[in-house]
Amino acid sequence: MSALFTTRRAMLKGAVGLGGLAAIPAWARAMPHGPIRQGFDEVSGRVIDLAVGQGAIEVAGRSGHAFAVNGSVPGPLVRLKEGEAVTLRVANHLAQDTSIHWHGLLLPFQFDGVPGVSFPGIKPGETFVYELPALRQSGTYWWHSHSNLQEQAGHYGPIIIDPAGPDPVQADRDYVLLLSEFSPLHPHTIMAKLKKGEEYFNRQKTSWTDDYRLSGSDRRMWAGMRMMPTDIADVTGSTYTYLINGHAPEDSLEYLFSPGERVRLRIINGSAMSFFNIRIPGVRMSVVQADGKNVRPIEVDEFQIGTAENYDIVVEPTAEAHTVVAEAMDRSGMAVATLTSRTGARAPVPSLRDPVLLTMTDMGHGQMDHSGGDHSNMGHATSTGRMDHGSMKMRDTSSLPPDVAVGPGIDMVSANPADRMGDPGLGLDKVGHKVLTYRDLTALEPNDDPRKPSRHMQIHLSGNMERYMWSFDGRKFNAVADQPIRFAYNERVRVKLVNDTMMAHPIHLHGHFFELVNGADRMHQPQKHTVIVQPGGSATFDLTADEPGDWAFHCHLLYHMHAGMFQIVTVASPDGQA
Repeated sequence: MSALFTTRRAMLKGAVGLGGLAAIPAWARAMPHGPIRQGFDEVSGRVIDLAVGQGAIEVAGRSGHAFAVNGSVPGPLVRLKEGEAVTLRVANHLAQDTSIHWHGLLLPFQFDGVPGVSFPGIKPGETFVYELPALRQSGTYWWHSHSNLQEQAGHYGPIIIDPAGPDPVQADRDYVLLLSEFSPLHPHTIMAKLKKGEEYFNRQKTSWTDDYRLSGSDRRMWAGMRMMPTDIADVTGSTYTYLINGHAPEDSLEYLFSPGERVRLRIINGSAMSFFNIRIPGVRMSVVQADGKNVRPIEVDEFQIGTAENYDIVVEPTAEAHTVVAEAMDRSGMAVATLTSRTGARAPVPSLRDPVLLTMTDMGHGQMDHSGGDHSNMGHATSTGRMDHGSMKMRDTSSLPPDVAVGPGIDMVSANPADRMGDPGLGLDKVGHKVLTYRDLTALEPNDDPRKPSRHMQIHLSGNMERYMWSFDGRKFNAVADQPIRFAYNERVRVKLVNDTMMAHPIHLHGHFFELVNGADRMHQPQKHTVIVQPGGSATFDLTADEPGDWAFHCHLLYHMHAGMFQIVTVASPDGQA
């Protein structure tokens, strides 16, 4: 571990307040193992108290274990104000360590909330005091635990930072839709099942050869590789109930409006492992914000939201009621709510669409005809260079950059990783209506750094699906924890992410926004904190490394991060200390 990293870690105790529970209200101290409520309250002010507890929860008739903050799942909406400082006191009533990461917020690294990277975590019975200086942003964000898979079991909640001046988004109603999942299985049980067999939750696997229209060539190809074209999501509706604001579809969650009103929906994907396709049948959506940053409004009928992303939309409902549909990307279930002009009014709920099938594009072959073409360059890599899936030949892994470790952690290499920033997301390329892509996004205001990148770097997203190993450049975090990715202070860098796997990965950088290289002019490239890298493809962003400290950089699919797709980014201080 670097000397600076060690020094920064040692400084943490002096930079924050750690104390007892005296400041926490009585209701919070009594909460740890009490009944857990679905839905959330709102907290605000210059000093905010949050208490982490646990207990049993029942969702859609199924019971499970949950981590709750202030007694609810999700935890409370934290409402802040641009330009104002805030103190957040987080009390840990658990028998294990906990933490809160303020996802998307610009703040000193020691308050970012990642144990082992930016602070030591919150021990049982302790209170950690997050002292956030005057906030430098507005918009929609969220918070969640970065400890022990707690995020999967309820430890998350929304954030709204109101702008200091007029809001360019004008609406008559303003609602939060926080997407997540519930499973009666403990998160570590889910992880154990994935390690034993990554296909465990894929209950669509048994029928694809009979029910889906595949050519004979495709059937032979998939059979030869011992793989399934329905392998879209690691954890599916076979165990998950998909939620909006903690509510299952049968809970009849409603958002009221009056005819003629403009309704703003702040849609946050706070799930552990799920991508969602969002649509409101009969209503066009105007996307006005991406990851908390305002964009030029773009009209769409549907969009895909990856884990940890958020989009604000404005809609103008025309009927008595409209169904808000958040369909899981693999089409194994959905979350549902209703926009309604009167309590109890309902619109039809659409049926689940046919499951998605992977194509040769998702195998890293670009936009090629996969109905009978030459598959000889496609295959799965092993450390010995032999092909172990049927008669297909393996692509030579020597073409990978020398800093990619070829070994058991890589079972596939993308043969032709095309830029897929213009893809709408798996399963949405042929739906017959307008679907948002990253290329549609344009920053509303000019970016503040006009410089061209002075350095280019490439990072490969790698994995072995059968062994459930996930990594960057073929190395899990435990092999590179003392080898952070380093940036000079204020360095302008272009980063290309290459996905050598058959799964989409939402990649998140803490403490920064980056600009998607999506075809917009450089001064209006949209800023985001999380980017989806499509299977077998690439995505590129420009980064100004102007936030000193040690920051987490990881796939936001919880079990991928837990299995090793995690790194530390170290940004030097202004005085040049590395």
